[in-house]
Amino acid sequence: MKAIFEEGIATGQATFETEAPSWEAWDGAHSTALVAEEDGAVVGWIALAPYSSRRCYAGVAEVSVYVAARARGHGVGRALLGAMVDESERNGIWTLLAGVFPENRASVSLHLASGFRAIGLHERIGRLNGEWRDVLLLERRSEVIP
Repeated sequence: MKAIFEEGIATGQATFETEAPSWEAWDGAHSTALVAEEDGAVVGWIALAPYSSRRCYAGVAEVSVYVAARARGHGVGRALLGAMVDESERNGIWTLLAGVFPENRASVSLHLASGFRAIGLHERIGRLNGEWRDVLLLERRSEVIP
């Protein structure tokens, strides 16, 4: 999982992070994770992080999905996102949120194809390597949790 995250970091299109956190830090920040394997090797992962510690937001989570470079374009991201939607709804999550660099067209397309909708744009919300970056906000509301 760390190597795949580092591939995403190297693209400059996946995250504001510039280095992968320790396993302890990463695991402490995420509530649920799923992986995709091919021939016994992890080729993608998806994880949820709580949106807020406030009780009223208990059913809202932020989703992150990363696919190894060699597996991109083969449906791994779509399979992971579909599985996470099912898993999240089984656990009472009614809203999934994602923040994606608008230039990451593959990720934007993946989320839109998986039932997310664009709800806004954080303009110049953070800097990556000295450059201001925008973040497109995407949301998926559960169709099974009222």
